[in-house]
Order: sequence, then structure tokens, then C-alpha cells
Amino acid sequence: MTDRMAKFQIGQVVKHRLYPFRGVIFDVDPEFSNSDEWWESIPENVRPQKDQPFYHLLAENDQSHYVAYVSEQNLLDDAAGGPVDHPQIDEIFLNRDGPAYTVRPELSN
Repeated sequence: MTDRMAKFQIGQVVKHRLYPFRGVIFDVDPEFSNSDEWWESIPENVRPQKDQPFYHLLAENDQSHYVAYVSEQNLLDDAAGGPVDHPQIDEIFLNRDGPAYTVRPELSN
């Protein structure tokens, strides 16, 4: 992979470009770092390139809360969308500071 900066930051609230869910970023991989099985489960017509940042999200939709793994090309900023209501938010973040969440000091690098 070429040196590339991630477009989004840990604590930032984002939404998926194609699917109806949103979440807060809690980790970033500089490029795809999941299993081949996971990769192949994505429909080929919407499968993203592997050579881009992938984000771990505490995600939510109208039915549930879950952890999502999403390519940078499929994320959009969601600063105006309000807080994310995920049960694990307090494990990773202290509070929401403006449009983003603040990582707990004991977890920050």
C-alpha cells in the first residue's frame, strides 16, 4: 500500500454510503485486514478495493447495535446526525465533544 492518510478519525461519527446504518469509529486498519471468508461474503458488485483504510465502527441501525468493518470508500461524515446509541460507547469513549467522541485516556495510543 502507498502511504495514505485515513480520511476519518477515531471518535468520528460516520454513516454508510449504501446501507442504512451509522456509527462511531473506534479503530482503523491502513488496508483490509479481515478474513478471506468475510471478503467473499460481500456481493461482488459492491465489494470495495482492499488497498484503502478500513474502519471498525460501533454501529447502529433501526433494529440493532453491532460492530461493523467498513471501507473508507463506503463511509460519509455524519456530524449532524446526533449521538450514536450503542451499548459499548462508554467502554471506549468518555463523552461526545462536538461532532466527535473523546477516547478514554487509558485506551488512547
